[in-house]
Amino acid sequence: MYISTSSSAASSFLRAASSYTRSRFFPSSLRNLNPASSSALNNQRSTASVVVRSFHSSASRWCHRLDWRSPFSLRAQIRALNPVIERFQKQFATMAAEHPFKEVLTSLPKPGGGEFGKFYSLPALNDPRIDKLPYSIRILLESAVRNCDNFQVKKEDVEKIIDWENTSPKQVEIPFKPARVLLQDFTGVPAVVDLACMRDAMNKLGSDTSKINPLVPVDLVIDHSVQVDVTRSENAVQENMELEFRRNKERFSFLKWGSTAFRNMLVVPPGSGIVHQVNLEYLGRLVFNTNGTLYPDSVVGTDSHTTMIDGLGVAGWGVGGIEAEAAMLGQPMSMVLPGVVGFKLSGKLRNGVTATDLVLTVTQMLRKHGVVGKFVEFYGGGMGELPLADRATIANMSPEYGATMGFFPVDHVTLQYLRLTGRSDETPQQERVYSSYLELNLAEVEPCVSGPKRPHDRVPLKEMKADWNSCLNNKVGFKGFAVPKEAQEKVAKFSFHGKPAELKHGSVVITAITSCTNTSNPSVMLGAGLVAKKACELGLLVKPWIKTSLAPGSGVVTKYLLQSGLQEYLNKQGFHIVGYGCTTCIGNSGELDESVASAISENDIIAAAVLSGNRNFEGRVHALTRANYLASPPLVVAYALAGTVDIDFDKEPIGTGKDGKSIFFKDIWPSSEEVAEAVQSSVLPDMFRSTYQAFTKGNPMWNQLQVPSSTLYTWDPNSTYIHEPPYFKNMTMEPPGVHGVKDAYCLLNFGDSITTDHISPAGSIHKDSPAAKFLLDRGVERKDFNSYGSRRGNDEVMARGTFANIRLVNKLLNGEVGPKTIHVPTGEKLYVFDAAMRYKDAGHDTIVLAGAEYGSGSSRDWAAKGPMLLGVKAVIAKSFERIHRSNLVGMGIIPLCFKSGEDADTLGLTGHERYTIDLPNKISDIRPGQDATVTTNNGKSFTCTVRFDTEVELAYFNNGGILPYVIRNLIKQ
Repeated sequence: MYISTSSSAASSFLRAASSYTRSRFFPSSLRNLNPASSSALNNQRSTASVVVRSFHSSASRWCHRLDWRSPFSLRAQIRALNPVIERFQKQFATMAAEHPFKEVLTSLPKPGGGEFGKFYSLPALNDPRIDKLPYSIRILLESAVRNCDNFQVKKEDVEKIIDWENTSPKQVEIPFKPARVLLQDFTGVPAVVDLACMRDAMNKLGSDTSKINPLVPVDLVIDHSVQVDVTRSENAVQENMELEFRRNKERFSFLKWGSTAFRNMLVVPPGSGIVHQVNLEYLGRLVFNTNGTLYPDSVVGTDSHTTMIDGLGVAGWGVGGIEAEAAMLGQPMSMVLPGVVGFKLSGKLRNGVTATDLVLTVTQMLRKHGVVGKFVEFYGGGMGELPLADRATIANMSPEYGATMGFFPVDHVTLQYLRLTGRSDETPQQERVYSSYLELNLAEVEPCVSGPKRPHDRVPLKEMKADWNSCLNNKVGFKGFAVPKEAQEKVAKFSFHGKPAELKHGSVVITAITSCTNTSNPSVMLGAGLVAKKACELGLLVKPWIKTSLAPGSGVVTKYLLQSGLQEYLNKQGFHIVGYGCTTCIGNSGELDESVASAISENDIIAAAVLSGNRNFEGRVHALTRANYLASPPLVVAYALAGTVDIDFDKEPIGTGKDGKSIFFKDIWPSSEEVAEAVQSSVLPDMFRSTYQAFTKGNPMWNQLQVPSSTLYTWDPNSTYIHEPPYFKNMTMEPPGVHGVKDAYCLLNFGDSITTDHISPAGSIHKDSPAAKFLLDRGVERKDFNSYGSRRGNDEVMARGTFANIRLVNKLLNGEVGPKTIHVPTGEKLYVFDAAMRYKDAGHDTIVLAGAEYGSGSSRDWAAKGPMLLGVKAVIAKSFERIHRSNLVGMGIIPLCFKSGEDADTLGLTGHERYTIDLPNKISDIRPGQDATVTTNNGKSFTCTVRFDTEVELAYFNNGGILPYVIRNLIKQ
């Protein structure tokens, strides 16, 4: 492994201005990597010294992020940063003099004299309770100790965390200040729009607009905009990138403006990779050094899979964009001190079992155990058998199993690296206390997939055929399509570019090696290449009408696939590289060939997609694939070759080879030894260095974008991509105060598992939707609609895209599926947006009724912003996904939970009633988690829990949302 820091001379001003020393790592093999975390987390000064010495003793490779992201000269940038440098210097000088825990600030000496810096030593607190704290809780503790100022972070907060074993069951509130913030472009564009709008609001209120600047490092990776338009072509990467820039030039120019207008913000250009793989391979700091104070890296991101970095021993998790914006501006995040589930791993994966099989198994186990709002911390002897890439895969899917974080502490894999560099490896292990415990013997994991509609619906590979046939028979639901018996053998024959083709129920039409979850893992990527090679050698090829694609998470993947010689075979199977981004996993799968699309639509075929992603909710991957299965990259290739999910790989042949013999799954599946040999010979450290050195230079299309140098954004009223949102219209310094809900109509009545994809889809804009009408009225041709995700900088498009998912199931429609609802006063069936506007114009509040897990799936601001703009005042659900509940609060929407055992159905609510929610008139009379009475106009009354979980959230509500709260606070400072 290679670790580098910025040159001390060239970056001294950056360390002051940006509040960190950024380190980079380039793993010699992702199979054997887990860099050490902070000294305070290891409780051992010797180990801390090893970690920091390893950073400082490495030769500096290159300087960080100035020339390529800004038109200003280095000297001009230094001059521009002087005020913020002075501000930080004064701040840190004051903190050093008055810090409540200054007595535990401990020097970390250099072997030859002097010191690396100082750190807040947890052992120096001399409290035996600390010794048994989970490592993940100790990260929270170190942050609280270091940031304690008895204002934003109090000594009482430190005590709460130290006493975690007793306080965590009580749902106590603590503040947390992450070291940095991570964004991707779908969530990053609205975040930068909000920041620009906040500057305007500050300006209108007569305050200093420079207060709207990130105070912690912010990294924004553009990875969500590339679509799979061109496939099966050597030029696919270039052609797809040209289309990406043509569609998104305005968005990209806006983001480039943001990188110059806001200090401390890095924008990573398109074509660089997937945000979480870039974070893992490049952006992760491991240890920060701010003016000589050393502390562990931690990150919150506006993408739920930010948790991938947890596999590296860096604490990170997803938050809502509005919450992230507050963190950027120096506000502490308020969170409930979480319980921690200890997950013990033992044994070793069997031959042929992949990390994807493991993570789908772990996901199912943890969903069953119940880990929403909790940390999961992995430990046990089996951890030593898991390479870092496998750990990152497991950490990545934390949102799918419901945890805030899936954390892998430093262990002997780290020490292996330390021994290689001649340092001490003596780090005694102590028994940790957890809130609850789980255990998995890795040897019991078997090959599997998940689907057809949810990532936690795991299906063992040997049971796949039987499970598929059950799904055809079952009533419509997460595991059912209700296809009549007489229609289950239907064959749709069609002509594909002049050649005969056919589709059946279960026919695969999309196979995509995609997503951060798997494309960061060399073993499964090279495993996919080996499957392709074996199939080619046996004369078996993927059918030409199946849309195949390969979208690596970084350029490193391309390098090792080429080095191994396996990309050639993937190309022969149609898996050409199409770009570097999320693609199919977020619905950017592009259009199917017209002949295939017509065959599916005209014959009502239940077509399938198989992807190496982490999300497979219905309507997400593609509108025409109602069955979507998550699988490892090698299995993606295997299902592409089979052409159907209706197959028993143990008994049925995949196809016929060139010699006329049947080819079975076992004939193309590589052994673990074959995969390990490919990884060992093909994944080289130089690949990481060269990839990220090149990436800091940008790319020609990005570098040619011209942006203004103004600090206030000039809004174009005719733009359909970037539009000034109305959040701060008529804002005053006086908070609006508490609002109840009176005589509200029910806009929508949902069942369980309504995802953020249902609420605010990211994919294509349907030709008949309100958003499509809006764009057409403004001269945008259908071919230029792009996706909802790409238009998140325009509130007018996104409000019309709220509840626009074509697979929406609304009980008011009595079984009809689609993005419509009933306008209760007239009984008319309207698009949800049109109904909401009719209510709003008439001065009526609206509410949403929902079942369990409302808002699950991707962290998505617009799933809260959109309903707010539609006039939704409250959501009453059985339960909420963690980030989405926080987002609702952040936008001033009241989240309420039915009491245990109750829901809309048991209470006899149809959604045709009018609802009044009784809240006190003063914010001081409301307490976190208190009850509220809901009454209807037909005499029903029931009690709900108001899900304001912390005092800070009450303050947000009183201010009309988190962003107005932040503006008022910044003006007062």
